[in-house]
Amino acid sequence: MKKAYVFPGQGAQFPGMAKDLFEQNESLRPLFQQASDIVGYDLPKIMFEGSEEELKQTKVTQPAIFLHSVAKALSLGDAFRPDMVAGHSLGEFSALVAAGAMDFKDGMTLVLKRALAMQKACELQPSTMAAVLGLEDSVVEEICASVDGVVVAANYNCPGQLVISGAVSAVEAACEKMKAAGAKRALLLPVGGAFHSPLMEPARVDLEKAILETEIKAPVCPVYQNFTGSPSMDVDVIRKNLALQLTGPVRWTQSVQNMVADGAGRFTELGPGKVLQGLIQKIFREAVIEAD
Repeated sequence: MKKAYVFPGQGAQFPGMAKDLFEQNESLRPLFQQASDIVGYDLPKIMFEGSEEELKQTKVTQPAIFLHSVAKALSLGDAFRPDMVAGHSLGEFSALVAAGAMDFKDGMTLVLKRALAMQKACELQPSTMAAVLGLEDSVVEEICASVDGVVVAANYNCPGQLVISGAVSAVEAACEKMKAAGAKRALLLPVGGAFHSPLMEPARVDLEKAILETEIKAPVCPVYQNFTGSPSMDVDVIRKNLALQLTGPVRWTQSVQNMVADGAGRFTELGPGKVLQGLIQKIFREAVIEAD
């Protein structure tokens, strides 16, 4: 039974995150200082002492979760022996660094550029996301396609749990249709914009340029990428999919299904929170969730 490590995305943050890691692992402290140097502010101070509101800022959230996740992987030392890795949205960057495809400095620099580019794209047009519970993927896709304006399936989190993304009016119209089609819930999320939709195209262009300028090496194990849900160790493929995930969906359900098909039975989530553990168990009930 193969071992998979998974890394969370935006929304997993919480006040006090990674404080225990910092206090218990003296060898990791330079990593926290390096992160602050890259982002240009005292990131650990906000992580350890900041409010939920401070941590919700995209320019803070993404670097904070990335730092926490990579630090957790490094804290395992030689015990970190993945057969495969995957990350949810932002978590894909954490997975790539943990798997040796990027160094920490380059990863954090890309994450900061990603966060700022996404924030900038959000300001160009009023947009949002909504959670849809209790409908088949195909029904959600059909309803999105039937609505005027930009609205797409953005996160395939687990069977019966999708997130849609797009222009505010289109997402609201889609939610009404989802409810009429029998959705248990279809509610707007408190997010800054339409992540993983065509409205992120300006951010994708900015991020793609930065990715092309970043050194990426072959990872030590397959990385299951959001855009395809499939594994890759090919640097060119990794680069391409890393940029495309900004405007494309997070295929988490498909990623986990493919990991299981390739022999994964044991999963460990590295980073803040336990959101992915719950999703994995809904996708594959026999999954063995191991403590980090």
